[in-house]
Amino acid sequence: MGVRLILKNEVLTAVLSGEIDHHSAREIRSEIDSTATKVKPKKLALDFSAVSFMDSSGIGLAMGRCKLMHLWGGEVEIINLPPNLERIVSLAGLGQLCTIRKENSDEADE
Repeated sequence: MGVRLILKNEVLTAVLSGEIDHHSAREIRSEIDSTATKVKPKKLALDFSAVSFMDSSGIGLAMGRCKLMHLWGGEVEIINLPPNLERIVSLAGLGQLCTIRKENSDEADE
């Protein structure tokens, strides 16, 4: 499991990969929070495109980042959610805390 962080135009994108469980979520949270604290982005995008498995720790990871960004007046966006993770995210109610979208949804509208 890993995370690659990209800062562009005041948006911090966390590209997640592999499996998100209790142990990996702790490491990811630490990396995201450390960078976000330094750069204070207006938006944090969590890119799940390369995540193959996620348990409730992944939901907690996303919820915690939503709380953190809201404290700073920012927002969280979940992007590229694989179909196998859509149900768990929906049941957890993450759509009420942040925006969930496909990365290329703007192009699909054209």
